[in-house]
Amino acid sequence: MVKHLVLWRLKPEAHGQTAAENARAIKGKLEGLRGRIPGMLKIEVGLDFSRTDNSCDLALYSEFESRAALDAYQSHPEHKAVMPFILEARAERRLVDYEV
Repeated sequence: MVKHLVLWRLKPEAHGQTAAENARAIKGKLEGLRGRIPGMLKIEVGLDFSRTDNSCDLALYSEFESRAALDAYQSHPEHKAVMPFILEARAERRLVDYEV
């Protein structure tokens, strides 16, 4: 199994919305992928409430059957459709993929 974690800091404003509004929109878009990507076992999106200088705005936690399933997710048309919105809203992104 592969675990895929992504943390984003968002721009203060993008898409004519605040970072908080964009975080909620991204959460909805990503959670909308649940059950639509072959090999994706779990997807969870969390919004930060700590609001510290060291925190990010948004976290994605997902699990995949294999590295091949994660690779397929990256190129899946439904995932690619979400990416432009996220790319425009993000200021920073961190990623960790690991096998268990």
